[in-house]
Amino acid sequence: MPNIQELQDFSSQVRRDIVRMVHAVQSGHPGGSLGCVEFFTVLYKELMEYSTDFDMDGKNEDLFFLSNGHISPVYYSVLSRVGFFPVEELKTFRKLDTRLQGHPTTHEGLPGIRIASGSLGQGMSVAVGAAETKKLNGDSHLVYSLHGDGELQEGQIWEAAMYAAGNKVDNLISTVDYNKKQIDGETDDVLPLGDLRAKFEAFGWTVVEVEKGNDIESLIKGMNEAKSLTGKGKPVCVLMHSEMGNGVDFMMNTHAWHGKPPSDEQLEIALAQNPETLGDY
Repeated sequence: MPNIQELQDFSSQVRRDIVRMVHAVQSGHPGGSLGCVEFFTVLYKELMEYSTDFDMDGKNEDLFFLSNGHISPVYYSVLSRVGFFPVEELKTFRKLDTRLQGHPTTHEGLPGIRIASGSLGQGMSVAVGAAETKKLNGDSHLVYSLHGDGELQEGQIWEAAMYAAGNKVDNLISTVDYNKKQIDGETDDVLPLGDLRAKFEAFGWTVVEVEKGNDIESLIKGMNEAKSLTGKGKPVCVLMHSEMGNGVDFMMNTHAWHGKPPSDEQLEIALAQNPETLGDY
């Protein structure tokens, strides 16, 4: 059985990492990162089978691709905290000539990162290709991807979705961070997404909805349900209803913190709301 308190403690530390990283360089994207803390915690602490002895091929292990690469702070924090690289390297976030760039890159060889991401709309295509490769290689492991809901305004997403269903790529689980906010405002105000469940189902996907996307127990249940639906001829989409800025009260319920760093005073408020549990870097 999952140790929920341990996962919550891990999440608290990751939120501290996020706000400290973004504050240190006064640059980065805290809102979406905070909203996906519990997802990354469940993914890397409970769901995926992987090795921290990293290689780019990823044979005989589950793979994850971050499509909305601007939320790199949460990705870097979790990768370091589960052992891909030293936690102290988080100090180098967004600094010149380091491995932890604002959007993940591959040319510096950061363990855990298999694609450069940040040009929105591309991650699902990569994930589909990786999933097909596993099928061709007789590898029964799964491929996971994460996407912003605003990212679904990109046409390439729907090309990839159509291809995945048409070719029965049923070892793929693509999660949408469905917080209904993007950099310019509410998604309904920028470009309405309509009924996402109906759209993915119309494209031939199986859809699982997680109504409490920032609740660890709900996420574990929903992601395990998605996992149980793989291998049945259809790719699986998880619509994860989350809150941008979750865990820092003044960053929640607004799109304003999509790409805005906290001040010194705001950092202290955010840290006070998230106890240190594993040790700061």
